[in-house]
Amino acid sequence: MSKFYLNYLDELESEAIFILREVWAQFQNPVILFSGGKDSIVVAHLAKKAFFPSKIPFALMHIDTGHNFPETIQFRDDLIKELGATLLVGSVQESINTGRVLEERGKNANRNALQTTTLLDAIAHHKIDCAIGGGRRDEEKARAKERFFSHRDDFGQWDPKNQRPELWNLLNGKYFEGEHFRAFPISNWTEMDVWNYIKRENIAIPSLYFAHEREVLWRNNSWIPKSDYLILDGTEEILTKKIRFRTLGDITITGGIESDADTLEKIVAEVASLRHTERGNRADDKRSESAMEDRKREGYF
Repeated sequence: MSKFYLNYLDELESEAIFILREVWAQFQNPVILFSGGKDSIVVAHLAKKAFFPSKIPFALMHIDTGHNFPETIQFRDDLIKELGATLLVGSVQESINTGRVLEERGKNANRNALQTTTLLDAIAHHKIDCAIGGGRRDEEKARAKERFFSHRDDFGQWDPKNQRPELWNLLNGKYFEGEHFRAFPISNWTEMDVWNYIKRENIAIPSLYFAHEREVLWRNNSWIPKSDYLILDGTEEILTKKIRFRTLGDITITGGIESDADTLEKIVAEVASLRHTERGNRADDKRSESAMEDRKREGYF
C-alpha cells in the first residue's frame, strides 16, 4: 500500500481553507479585505478553492485611500469581474470630505493611518461581523501577536492581551453586539510560501511585483514612485530605475527595490536571498518602533 504525503504548501492551503470555512460557518456577514496586493489575492484564490464549485460567498471590501497605484485599481476591477463577486468600497477621500478625518500635511504626509476610521465606518455601515485579512505573522512583530480569529471590541480596537485561546484548532467566534472579528487564514505563511504558492497555482498578480522601468526618487532608504501626490523638496531628484515592489499600499509610502526579477522564478530566487522584511520599504512603518501595533490597537488592518 503506497503512502500519501502532503507537501508543505498543501498543509498551509488546507489550514487556510479550514479557517475560511469556519468563518463562513460562524459569522453572519463576513467580507474579505482586499487591497489588490499579493496576500489578499491569495486569500481570494483560497476562498475560490474552499467553496468551489459555488462562487465565493464573501463580498470583497477595499478601503480606497485615493492615492493608489492605477495598476492596482485596474487589477482589482478585473478580478472582481472574473470572480463575479460583490465589491464594497470605503473611501478615505469621503472621510476627509465629511470631516471624519483630517488629512496630513507636509513632505511625509500620507493617508495610511486615515484608513482606520474609514475601515471602521465601513464595517459599521455594512454590519460586518468578520473581516478576513491577508496579514501574516512573519511580516511585522505586531502581526505576530494576532490569532486566526482576532477579536475587536465595540470601538473596533484590538487588545493583544485579551484574545481567545485557540487550542487544537478550536476557533471561538462569539461576540457581543457592536464587536467584530478579523480573521487571518494565512497567518502561518511566510513571504516565500506566498510566492511559491502563487507560482504553483499560476495566480495572476499586478505587474508592479515584477521588475520594470519606473520614475522614482530616493527617500527613507527606498525608491518611492513618482506620482501626482508626492511633495518634492529641492534636493530630491527623479530618476528612472528598474525596480519592483515587494508589498503594495498607498503610492506615496510604498518603496520599491532595485531588481531584475521579472518572472515568478526570479522573484522566488530573489526573496530567498533577501535579509530584510518586505515591509522594510513601507515608510509608514518607520515612524516609530511600535507604529504598526499602535495603529492596530486603534482598529487598523
